[in-house]
Amino acid sequence: MKVLLTGATGFLGEYMIQELLENNYEVVAFGRNEKKGKYLSENYKNVKFVKGNLENREDLEKITDQIDFVIHAGGLSTVWGRWEDFYNANVLGTQNILNFCEKRNVKRLVFVSSPSVYAKKGDSLQVKEEEAPTENNLNFYIKSKLMAEKLIKESSYKSWVIIRPRGLFGVGDTSIVPRLLKLNGKIGIPLFAGGNQMIDVTCVENVALSLRLAMENENALGKIYNITNDEPMKFKEILDLFFAEMGIEGKYVNFNYPFTKGIVTILEKVYSFFKIRKEPPLTLYTLYLLRYSQTLSVEKAKKELGYKPKMTVREGVKKYVEHNRKS
Repeated sequence: MKVLLTGATGFLGEYMIQELLENNYEVVAFGRNEKKGKYLSENYKNVKFVKGNLENREDLEKITDQIDFVIHAGGLSTVWGRWEDFYNANVLGTQNILNFCEKRNVKRLVFVSSPSVYAKKGDSLQVKEEEAPTENNLNFYIKSKLMAEKLIKESSYKSWVIIRPRGLFGVGDTSIVPRLLKLNGKIGIPLFAGGNQMIDVTCVENVALSLRLAMENENALGKIYNITNDEPMKFKEILDLFFAEMGIEGKYVNFNYPFTKGIVTILEKVYSFFKIRKEPPLTLYTLYLLRYSQTLSVEKAKKELGYKPKMTVREGVKKYVEHNRKS
């Protein structure tokens, strides 16, 4: 069986390749990073790299293999940028993948969406899949992901599954953990409500597992699943785990939420008015993540997919720190 993996040269890509190869699949790895793609094809047996951009149908036509499944993990994932870029990468790119699946008679499409679609001002605990809004304009990334989900749900191609994995971290992460560690080394990590808000994170290995299960399980067709490590923790508790493992002291700074929100609101308006592409120091989306609790229910994935995390948060933290120490 052959799987087309989009976003193969991104953070999740290599973990997904390992998960698939360990379960006897062949992989066509599609992505933009030629250097990483070459590394994947040279270091893993039964992996073929195809360089391409999801926005270009012609690039997808380079794939001549018979594809049985598609795992669509490619796209633009950041909290700031131009709407045109998000639309092209996440909406148009998804439409091109749907067309590909229909044209090639692909058995199933698994789409990697995002739980950022639930983001809002206020606490949200054990959020279920059906609680996602139809619209959320907090940022362009969220808007584009909801539009991509809508495309899939309304498509004439019916053999799909949508996964919303929360807070991926692991070796190779260039986003969440590195940003926080960088802040710790400079001004300190901002805390709201004493860092007692509850959050979920997910070891990237568990996300890869969930995507394979969604691809294989007949009960999953036409459904949406939240994925986390199923270990809700306080924000500060997770950070303290990292710092304890690294043997360093966490530096925290307590922020006043109303004052900070006022500043961030002004910053976003200024950056938008002057069309500044660089990400502001803080966005409303990130502020809500830092201030409010948000945990997701994974009961549906556990019951219907047979999902059971194979790595705990503590094991993931230890693996991350040990790797960084060696490198």
